[in-house]
Amino acid sequence: MNVEQARFNMIEQQIRPWDVLDPGVLALLQAVHREDFVPDALRAQAFVDTELPLTAARRMLAPRVEARLLQELKVQRHEKVLEIGTATGHLAALLGHQAQSVVALEADAALAAQAVVNLKRAGVLNVSVLNQDGARGLAGEQPFDAILLSGSVAAVPQVLLDQLKVGGRLVAVVGEEPVMRAVLITRRGAAEFSKTELFDTVAGRLPGFAEASAFSF
Repeated sequence: MNVEQARFNMIEQQIRPWDVLDPGVLALLQAVHREDFVPDALRAQAFVDTELPLTAARRMLAPRVEARLLQELKVQRHEKVLEIGTATGHLAALLGHQAQSVVALEADAALAAQAVVNLKRAGVLNVSVLNQDGARGLAGEQPFDAILLSGSVAAVPQVLLDQLKVGGRLVAVVGEEPVMRAVLITRRGAAEFSKTELFDTVAGRLPGFAEASAFSF
């Protein structure tokens, strides 16, 4: 496989047509090698437009979804970021190139350990990986300028929103299969939040988050 041609095709045929046009994001996708964050057995599929299975319960987000979430979060160089569900660390590496610092949470111990190895090998030194689920965020490190949920949830817990700075943003994929939607939530004040619906997609579930009740009253 011609890796550089495959990377070019991924960007030009999958990612750019999905309205990922930020030149900084596109440059990062060239510089941070996705194949280095994919299990060896799946390396040949690193650039395929699909989620990749990492464990029985976890999947790596599709390239275009990763890129679009990254673009929508609009991380700046001075900012502190929390990523929830880092898996093997690919999005954490991308965020690390944009932010001042990143804390990445991963509930699966083996995936967390692999993320540490992958990030070190990639030379990304401003990302800390913690082996824990992210449903309650990381109160000891708040407030954050940006929070990214790298997987889907039934709903965004208020406890995560409360860990944002005023002006801070959270991006997540919310809903139930087959209908999920990426959303951007911005903290406007101490108890004021706004929500923007971004795009429809489907993503694997993050562990530790409550599912929606089957009944409503």
